[in-house]
Amino acid sequence: MPANITTRNSPDKPSRPPLQSVEQALRTLLDAAMPVEGAEAVATLDACGRVLAAPVQAHINVPGMDNSQMDGYAVRAADCASGEARLRVSQRIPAGHVGQPLEAGTAARIFTGAMMPAGADAVVMQEACEADGEHVIVRHVPKAGEWVRYIGEDIRQGSTILEVGSRLRPQELGLAASVGQAELSVRRRVRVAVFFTGDELAMPGEALKPGAIYNSNRFLLRGLLQKLGCEISDYGIVPDNLEATRKTLREAAQQHDLIITSGGVSVGEEDHVKPAVEAQGRINMWQIAMKPGKPLAFGEVNRAAADAGRAFFIGLPGNPVSSFVTFLVFVRPFLLRLQGLPREAALPQPVAMRADFDWKKADKRQEFLRVRRNAQGGLDLFPSQGSNVLTSTVWADGVIDNPPGKTIAAGDIVSFISFQELL
Repeated sequence: MPANITTRNSPDKPSRPPLQSVEQALRTLLDAAMPVEGAEAVATLDACGRVLAAPVQAHINVPGMDNSQMDGYAVRAADCASGEARLRVSQRIPAGHVGQPLEAGTAARIFTGAMMPAGADAVVMQEACEADGEHVIVRHVPKAGEWVRYIGEDIRQGSTILEVGSRLRPQELGLAASVGQAELSVRRRVRVAVFFTGDELAMPGEALKPGAIYNSNRFLLRGLLQKLGCEISDYGIVPDNLEATRKTLREAAQQHDLIITSGGVSVGEEDHVKPAVEAQGRINMWQIAMKPGKPLAFGEVNRAAADAGRAFFIGLPGNPVSSFVTFLVFVRPFLLRLQGLPREAALPQPVAMRADFDWKKADKRQEFLRVRRNAQGGLDLFPSQGSNVLTSTVWADGVIDNPPGKTIAAGDIVSFISFQELL
């Protein structure tokens, strides 16, 4: 064999590092992610989806007074021991009004949420009563405390009702409003720059040239970032050359926490993103043992000033399903950590479900199979699992997280992650 030829096992040929497992890759990303610095006060009405930067404490009791859970009659339980008590109705108390102390042997007509009059210790729902002129016949023997909501029963004054790192859903906003919180301190939005590489890419509305495709990933990724409440800068489609890619990376790094690209992170001669990141910073991780989505890169891009730090970089695959799945598996939890969520809250919680299909093609990589729940309580498989089949993401309502080397037979219990949790 000539001396200038090397074999695949030759020590002169650099070997590629082994593919990282999904678990290893997630650990790498989440170890690097720290909550962004900076907070702002926003109106509680406008805080949905934001992450708390300061705890919320209750400055009042909720409820603020003993009140009725029902429309009915406020009574003294001792006056109704006969099960057929006839009581004079001495007053009427709608919600928002304060009644007079309740005299013994009388009842107060009361409505849901109305303040209990002093002396009353129970409410009898109106269905157990019969109005009789100025009197009411109570055909029930109430116990003290029946249908009464007591002061501070839900929230005690001085208690912490929402912790730092809470992601604010509508129910958290309602809870904050219930104690009179008009504004909330939340972490600033994570600033994300996105751009897309590929001379073949065109935008909807443009005529397709031979060999061109529409840039579906731009719409897909922007939508995912919007759902997560990020502040987005879209640099559009960047020409397929090294200098243009480096220039965009330099610009994007200045004012952003994270740069996300789609395409250009594989090993082809026209894949310029990885070498561009290495020229402007470094790649910490590349290529994951998963399907779809093997060519995923994670690294850092340095800012211009030596003391200005860096922006994180995540390079997603160009195939749309690969881009979609790797975003959900890796980018979503990374962004949630940057937003300030605890590590455990950033990860999805799979549920065990029954597979109603056979999957005989075990892969050495961890697979994420697009599936949909059926009326029988099981999961159906989309017939084509290709990384370019974007229709599978619309048809499906989740994915199966299938371990490496595992086949699936109908009736097997699998690990299902719902899109409802992820999107």
